[in-house]
Formats: sequence, structure tokens, C-alpha cells
Amino acid sequence: MWAAARAGPGDDRGDGLICGRGQDAPARAIEDGADLGPLPEWNLADLYESMESPAYAADLARAASECRAFSDTFRGKLEAIATGPNAGEELAAAIRRYEAIEDLLGRIMSYAGLVYSADTTDPKRSKFYGDAQERITAASSDLLFFQLELNRLDETLIAKAMAAAALAHYRPWIEDTRRERPYQLDDKLEQLFHEKSVTGRSAWNRLFDETIAALRFRIAGKELTLDPALNLMQDPREEVRKEASEALAQTLKGHLRTFTLITNTLGKDKEISDRWRGFEDVADQRHLANRVEREVVDALVLAVQEAHPRLSHRYYNLKAKWFGKERLDHWDRNAPLPRVATRTYPWAEARDTVLAAYGGFSPKMATIAERFFDGAWIDAPVRPGKAPGAFAHPTVPSAHPYVLLNYQGKPRDVMTLAHELGHGVHQVLAAPNGALMAPTPLTLAETASVFGEMLTFRALLAKTTDAAERKAMLAAKVEDMLNTVVRQIAFYSFERKVHTQRRGGELLAEQICELWMSVQGDSLGPSIRLGPGYETFWSYIPHFIHSPFYVYAYAFGDCLVNSLYGVYQKAAAGFAERYFAMLAAGGTKHHSELLAPFGLDARDPAFWQIGLTMIEGMIVELEGLEG
Repeated sequence: MWAAARAGPGDDRGDGLICGRGQDAPARAIEDGADLGPLPEWNLADLYESMESPAYAADLARAASECRAFSDTFRGKLEAIATGPNAGEELAAAIRRYEAIEDLLGRIMSYAGLVYSADTTDPKRSKFYGDAQERITAASSDLLFFQLELNRLDETLIAKAMAAAALAHYRPWIEDTRRERPYQLDDKLEQLFHEKSVTGRSAWNRLFDETIAALRFRIAGKELTLDPALNLMQDPREEVRKEASEALAQTLKGHLRTFTLITNTLGKDKEISDRWRGFEDVADQRHLANRVEREVVDALVLAVQEAHPRLSHRYYNLKAKWFGKERLDHWDRNAPLPRVATRTYPWAEARDTVLAAYGGFSPKMATIAERFFDGAWIDAPVRPGKAPGAFAHPTVPSAHPYVLLNYQGKPRDVMTLAHELGHGVHQVLAAPNGALMAPTPLTLAETASVFGEMLTFRALLAKTTDAAERKAMLAAKVEDMLNTVVRQIAFYSFERKVHTQRRGGELLAEQICELWMSVQGDSLGPSIRLGPGYETFWSYIPHFIHSPFYVYAYAFGDCLVNSLYGVYQKAAAGFAERYFAMLAAGGTKHHSELLAPFGLDARDPAFWQIGLTMIEGMIVELEGLEG
């Protein structure tokens, strides 16, 4: 469903890619007056023509009808089917029907979510999205029984039924579903959890989104939304960065009570769910959804934390020297290097850059990515009320993905375009698996996006002959990798502390701020001065709200891609075919199966050192450059 699909780049990649809105299309200029050329806006007609579309209204009614009919046909009857002479074929027919309904429900909610994301401050769109959530939640309550009954079937019955080819096709989905068995509740409780989500978690998610979208930050006499304000934290002028940071802190502090209430409420909501379902650790539900073992994540976290001195601490010490300072203020952390001009990329150049990089790896990859431009599948302008940061939403296999950006022409915006198109390529390739098996666990969902960034970065670096520009590009890439690996693991540690302590009672805003500062200090090191106001910066990060513990997937993906890229550099022949096969698998295979053809194993503690060593190598190269 929509909320679970809000994927995108790291929330704090430069403290600048989270939430934004801008002017009407065709948007040409950003705050500094740079000419970006016409920016594309998506055309959602491939889903529905408009909010008033008769087809949309008809599908809403059909969804409710088909859910009821499915329940009338199969509720309480799966065991009888499973013990019958044609168990495999009949169960497969039931799953195919279930899958078709899921595709229909996903289409409706994808459209409502995308319309809402274009302007979350528009009351009409908010009502449209809210009404869709209520209608689909009510309809899909008639489907809850299906997975619950399927999981109650005896293992021997399922195994015997899967001897039929029709049911064997769904084996990955069935096996994934049955992993939920120890944590499922009885039917009535599951229905209660499901129906109350509209007035529970979903409502608090919506409050967060609408609060963030309505925030305004006064900088240089202008009232800015969050994304342009965060973008100024990368301005070449220190006084601008400082003013932006102080404006962010002032406004966020003024709304800290609301963000604290949201965090406390969702923390308690999660604790109740975890307790009733029997999850032991605060992150176990996320690990199960990601199909990754807790031990694998713990090994990643430990490897990254132990690498702080040779990665983030080392790099920021180097950057402070470049700026002629003993320590950098927090608003300098992602500042461009001094005496190096920051390029602005018009949209057309960004498009050509990414497509050329993709094409250099494989014409197939470029061809798929080009469809996003030609088909009006991208919404790029900054507009007031527009949804947070950037994402690639897969919608449903019967349609196609859509990409949302807040494009402002910065080099990181080009990388974000490459990132989201990587998601999009992945989603297109996985779609033939169908609505049940196309979705990829978050740990692998970041693979194609980060790989797309790496291809684009390497292509740009290879064309750069100017020493100063090369240094700036390397530094920017190192910072992106630190933000994706070190920062995201720090975010994960912060979430663990918040959810663990929340189990003991409500947390004061000051307590949450203290937890935030503790993990930031550890991860960034002594060369970054975390000044007054920075303690509030946890409050605008949406994944803490929408998808608890999502963030470690970025570090997982980045380290995984570094390892994959190393394999590619050593043996490019045949790599693209194996890579596309991995993406096309969608959610049908465990990470161990997908990585085996590349000779990689995420369960090996040494695996994480491959990716971390690549980051360290770039820092060593920067240390060897003069100036």
C-alpha cells in the first residue's frame, strides 16, 4: 500500500532532500535564479484521468464488491480445498484472484497517494486521499482472513499442494507469508488492528506530512518551505548556511511539541503491536519484513560503528583543514569545498548525464530509464505543498512506476535523479512477478538505486580533468556515502534508543533531543561542532514516522553496491546479465540466493568491510590531493 511504498534516497543525505514544494510548471528558476529549463510534471492518467474520473469511482465500488465476493467464496474453506483432490490448482486459482484484487486496491491507493503527494496542503486532495484510505481499508478487511487461514494450514498439506506447477509459482510468496505465522493474531484482532489503522498510525502519518508541508522558514527575508531551506545548507556562503540552520532550528523548535506527540504516539502504537504479536526486539518486525536476519543487521551496525574513526571522523577532520578551521560547525558539514564553484545542472543536462551513464553500463538499462522521461512518469519541480524529498513509487504491475523529485539543479540533485531512476528500473524489471511477488525487501530495494548513483558518479568523474573539480566531486561522493552509511546507521541507533526508552513511558522533547545529539556526536566525531538548534533536526525526518527502522536499508544497500561494483570492475563480462536477473527476481528470492552468483554473502562479517574499505579508499585519495 501507499505508505509502505514511500521509498527514496537517504533522509538526511546532506540535510537537504526531505520535503519541498515550489512553483507551477513549467518551473525554470530556483531561489538563486539559475535557469534549469522546463521541468517535467507527471501525467497520472495511466492510473486515472482525474479525481472525478468515473473509472476511479467504478473501481472503488468494484474493489468493495470483489473483496466481499472473495470472502464469501473462500472464508473458512481453505482447509477443505487443501485436503481436496485438486488442492494445488484450486489454491493457485484462489491466490490468482487475491492477487488481482491486490492489484486493483494498489492502483486506487497509488493514484490517491500520488495526487496527495503533489500538494499535501490542498484540503480537497487531503480529503480525497483520506476517503480513499477509509474505503480501501474497509474493503480490504474482507481479505484479512486469507493469509491467516493459509498460515493455519498444516505444513504437509501445503508442501503436497505445491507439487502442482500452478501453486509452485507462488511458492516464494507462500513461504514469505508463512514466516509471519508466529506473529499473527486471531481473525477478529487482526481485523481490529487493520480497521483502526485509519484513525491510528495512518492518521498520525498524515498529520506529520501536513505539518511538515505547512512549515515556513524565514531566510534572507523570504519565506521558504523545508526543501529549499535545507538546500541552503549547501550554499557556498557560510553566512547563508548559518542563517538557514538557525531558521530551521527556530521553526522546528516552535513545532517540537507536535513532533514529540507524534513520535510518542507512534512509538506506543508500535510497542502495543509488537507486544501483542510477540516481537522481542524493537526492530524485529522490520527485520522480518526485510527478510533479513537480526544477526546480519547487527553485524552491519557494528562494522559501521567500529569504522567511525577511519571514515567520518577522519573525513571531517580533513574537511575542517580545507576550511582552515579546527572544527566545522554543523551547518558546514555538507558545504561545498572553498574556492571551487558549484555547478548547476539544467534539467536536460541531468537527464542526458544519467542516461549516458546507464547506457555505458547497459543499453537495456538506459532504454528502461528513458521511458520515465518520454512517458511523463516524473514530477520534478519544487512546489508549495509537495511531498517530502524524492521517491520512486512502483504503483502496481498493471501500470508503471512514478518518480517524484524536488529538482534544484545541484550536483546532488543529479545523483538523486540517478538514484530514483535506479529504483524505477528495478520496479519495471520486477513487475512481471505480479502484485504479490514484485515488491522487494527494503534491504535489496536500495541496490539498484545506489548502483545507479555509482554509475553516474563514475561516468562524471571519468570525464573530469580539472584537479579542483575532481577533488570536489570525490569529496561530494564521500559525503554522500557517509550520509548513506554512517548517518543512516546513526539514525537506526537513534530510533532504537527512542523506541526502547518509550517502552518505559512518554519521552519529553528534551529527552528525544538528547538521544539525537548522543548518536550524532558519536557518528560525526570531534571535528563537527553540534551547536544550539541542531538538537531539533530529528523532527523533520519522515522515515522515523512512515517506516520505523527503514534507514538501515540504505547502509545495507550502499555497502552491498560497493561490493557489487568491485565485482563489476574485476569481471565486467556477463555482469549485466546477472545484475538484471537479480533485479528481475523482485521478492522471489532471499538475499543469500541473489548474491550467490556474484560470490557475495551478507552473512559473512567480512562482507561489510568490502564496502567500508571503498569509502576509506576515497578518503585516502582525497588526503593525497594538494590544496
